[in-house]
Amino acid sequence: MPAVYLLVGTAKGLFRYHSDDRKNWRALGPVLLGDAVYTSAYNPVTDTVYAGVNSEFYGPSVRRSKDWGENWDTGGSGLEYGPDDEERVTRVWSIRPVGESLVYAGVEASGLFRSMDGGDTWTEVQALREHPTHATWEPGYGGKCLHTIAPDPFEPDRLFIACSAGGIYRTDDGGDHWRPINQGIRAEFMPEDQQYPESGQCVHKFWLSPSQQGRIWLQNHGGVYRSDDAGDSWEYVGEGLPSDFGFPIVGHPADADRAYVLPVERWPRWAPEHQLAVYRTSDAGRQWERLNNGLPESFSGILRDAFTTDHHESLGLYFGTTSGSVYHSFDEGASWHLIAEHLPRIYSVVAAEEEES
Repeated sequence: MPAVYLLVGTAKGLFRYHSDDRKNWRALGPVLLGDAVYTSAYNPVTDTVYAGVNSEFYGPSVRRSKDWGENWDTGGSGLEYGPDDEERVTRVWSIRPVGESLVYAGVEASGLFRSMDGGDTWTEVQALREHPTHATWEPGYGGKCLHTIAPDPFEPDRLFIACSAGGIYRTDDGGDHWRPINQGIRAEFMPEDQQYPESGQCVHKFWLSPSQQGRIWLQNHGGVYRSDDAGDSWEYVGEGLPSDFGFPIVGHPADADRAYVLPVERWPRWAPEHQLAVYRTSDAGRQWERLNNGLPESFSGILRDAFTTDHHESLGLYFGTTSGSVYHSFDEGASWHLIAEHLPRIYSVVAAEEEES
């Protein structure tokens, strides 16, 4: 069984944990101290950890480590809009390495950057913000952010992104052209006759299946959806949940019909009935099962990137709360266990599996 490193991005740095058996965890100590870490990622091809660091003093950057976070570089150049641009890059929200040298970064104000040299230099994928619907993008409650990036494992030139509040977009030619794929997703906060717009949607998170082509799970500002055709159409699958409002959604890497959500009340955005609970579907969203064995009563919320999985045969699940607790399950949600508590506000959780030698 490969060891698991857990990377927990918080309002005051990146916290790291390590386990050889997913039952006993060892704290490695926080790094990037004092800076908000909204996202992190691990590239097993190059054995590189990436972190999106948002410093109040030095601004946003994508930092890199080759030793699981013990040492970091200062970040590459070019992660900024032009001097005449009306918008500014203020925070890094998402990082997605692909292969040996390609890395994507999503930023606020919503834009997509690409590095072809592992993060040494960055250039904007300009066609996205040049799309005619860009004028409809507005800041969500957390900011005007591009928070999710997903390369299609079946179509090398296809890439999906989501931004709040803009919606989910797809390119089929490597980023030269984009189109919104929000048809059928309801924007409940809009006037009744305008609730299915082409763009301007407040997509909270989506997850692209690596095992079934075209399968996407999506958590909207209100509503849980599934697509079987790469976003050309969507089906609402939120019936049976105590709330179809939430922020994160993850799927099972090997079983495309299985997905997990963490519902919260629309306001004040904590767990329904103050009871933390994960909900799982095993039949593509027709039914949902409550999984809360070992989870406490809580007034916490869970942010969009604070829920993740590993890739073990018995799937591991991990999430962090806004009040600074980290929970995990090594048996696909049947039982839950505390890894850490009293951390700063948690923005992201990533499970990175160390390659077996």
